[in-house]
Amino acid sequence: MSSIEKRKLKAMVADEVRFLRNWIGRPLTTGAVSPSGKALTKLMASFVDPLDDLPVVELGPGTGVVTQALLERGVAPGRIASIEYNPDFCGLLRGRFPGVRIIQGDAYAFNTTLQGIVEGQVSAVVSSLPLFTRPPEARRQLIVEALERMPVGRSLIQFSYALVPPVPAEPGRFTVEHTHWVVMNLPPARVWLYRRTA
Repeated sequence: MSSIEKRKLKAMVADEVRFLRNWIGRPLTTGAVSPSGKALTKLMASFVDPLDDLPVVELGPGTGVVTQALLERGVAPGRIASIEYNPDFCGLLRGRFPGVRIIQGDAYAFNTTLQGIVEGQVSAVVSSLPLFTRPPEARRQLIVEALERMPVGRSLIQFSYALVPPVPAEPGRFTVEHTHWVVMNLPPARVWLYRRTA
């Protein structure tokens, strides 16, 4: 094993331990016992247009696995604004992704948290938040606020382990569809795509 491979393995194990420790301490805000896998993060990033000029807002980046997938997709670091509640994760993200705007704040207060940092429309919202830990109305309000910041047809990208969407579609307001199951992820997950219709 090369020294680069050893460093990557060490960082991956450290992230697993960090995630588990935060999940034990804050199970309702961390939402998972380990970071999402490569297949899932790549699928999530595939719905983001790397050539658009508008900002991409990431919700709940954790240790940055989706952030990394967005960068590998070709999204410029300066376009990404990541809202993370956990101060430990914020410090880690700032060190790993110096060109990305890391915002310590509450993603459920979407517009308030972005005020003065990201104004106007956004290209996409990519969420790893554990939405099912919040009441239905709080989930819905987040989806509505985020979609109102995007052009019609653009995606709010949310993964979950559930059989049903975190927020049901509202005809005339927004649609929701899902991808296949990503069985390479542990546990298996799928991506839900929310799009504003008017």
